[in-house]
Amino acid sequence: MPGLGQIQGNQGIQQLLAAEKKAAEKVADARKRKIKRLKQASDEARAEIEAYSLERERSYLELQKRQMGTKDDIQAHIDTNTNIYLENLEKTIAKNRDKVLMCIQFNSNL
Repeated sequence: MPGLGQIQGNQGIQQLLAAEKKAAEKVADARKRKIKRLKQASDEARAEIEAYSLERERSYLELQKRQMGTKDDIQAHIDTNTNIYLENLEKTIAKNRDKVLMCIQFNSNL
């Protein structure tokens, strides 16, 4: 038959085991909360980075549009310059046509 000291010792061990179990549960809960907070912070950071990236892209496209214009604006500018160049070329040809023909005729008579 166990003595009083042995019973008290068993109760003390049981109390220690219960306290250890309770402490382990608290540590596990704290770890879960920490992991949850880290995941939440990571998600928030990812969302913030995405928002910043989208804002920078929008800002870049706006700046590019102001600096260069749209593709339609650029094409219209190219078309206008090409037409002006061709008109000037045709005027130069018409203006110098007689001179060129005279030079050709003169050289062929030599």
